[in-house]
Formats: sequence, C-alpha cells, structure tokens
Amino acid sequence: MNGNTKVCLCEDGKYRWTYSLNLFKNLSVFFLVWKILFFIILGIFAAVMIADAVNFKDFYPERLTADLKFLAYFIIGMTAVSLTGYFLYAAIMGGRYVVDFTMDEKGVLHSQTKEQAKKARKIGAATALLGASRGNITAIGIGANAQRTEMYSEFSKVRKVKCYRRRGLIKVNGVLNRNQVYASKEDYNFVKEYIISHCENIKK
Repeated sequence: MNGNTKVCLCEDGKYRWTYSLNLFKNLSVFFLVWKILFFIILGIFAAVMIADAVNFKDFYPERLTADLKFLAYFIIGMTAVSLTGYFLYAAIMGGRYVVDFTMDEKGVLHSQTKEQAKKARKIGAATALLGASRGNITAIGIGANAQRTEMYSEFSKVRKVKCYRRRGLIKVNGVLNRNQVYASKEDYNFVKEYIISHCENIKK
C-alpha cells in the first residue's frame, strides 16, 4: 500500500492505520540510524580514550588532541557513508517507507509492510555482510538496523514523548527503546493525545 489510511478502530478494540513516508523529503529514518551509530561510536571512542589516558604519559594535550581529531574525521566519514547507504536504500525501496501501525491501551506496534520488510531484511543482511568483510563498523551498524522491521513500545515503559507535527512524527522513547510513530494531518492530534494519555510515566 503506497498511500496513507485513516486511523480505524477494529473489532478487536485496536486502532490500525498505514502511513507512507517519503524517504527523500523526510529524513527522520536517516537521523534515527545516524544517532544509533553515533552513540555506538562514542562509546567505543570513550573506551579508547580511557585506555590512552592510562597508557600514555603525554595523553594531555598531544594524545587527546590526536584522538579528538580522529573522532571528528571518523564521524564525518560515518555521515558520508550513512548518507550514501540511506539514499541507496531509499532508491531500492521505491522512495517510500510504508508502515503499518497497531495501537491499543497497552502500547503501539510499528511494522513495515510485508513486501517492504522482505526487501529491508535482504538489503540489511547484504550490507552487514559487506561491512563485516571489510571491517567497516558503520556498514555493519546500518545493515543491522535495516533488518529491524518492527518495533513495539509498551506505554508503561515510555519515559518521553516528542512531537513533530510538520513531519507527522511522534517519538515514543523508553530507556532502551526509541520508536517513531507517524500519522496523517487529520489523525495526528488523536494519535498524539491517545499516546500521551496512556503513558503514565512520562514527564508532562
């Protein structure tokens, strides 16, 4: 399905709808992948810096400056590789990220349509394999993330909800869970208020 469908209350008491995201105009998916990779790299870099601080007497300022320069170049390279991979992914997916949403009082499920999920898993597996063969951490991360075609957010575990009306986006964040819920202009307010009203542990 290439178009959006209205939020519908089904016989089982769950709300369902489909949202089609233009991958070239809306870069929300890219920024999500970039943030995941950034924090992974930041964690690895922090461990390297601690090791350098212990092993090198001249760590400050010479070694520290060299490490920070390396991090900056690595992030620039990661961004370039991520952008290239993202636009290639977008082209293969026909420029669309089509998602089915299922929501009830307990939580919301974000899942790519079956056709797109198959493509995404194949692309992700190929990218991760290529990255592993070349020792490319960024490519491995992109490939692993591309294979994740579903995400469920349990409302009781949500700690923060961020709303971006212009992008039709509602970020539903837990401690280790970052979900992105999309809704059309007509349904945006309803979906937003429903989510917020059922997340008892968020900071309002």
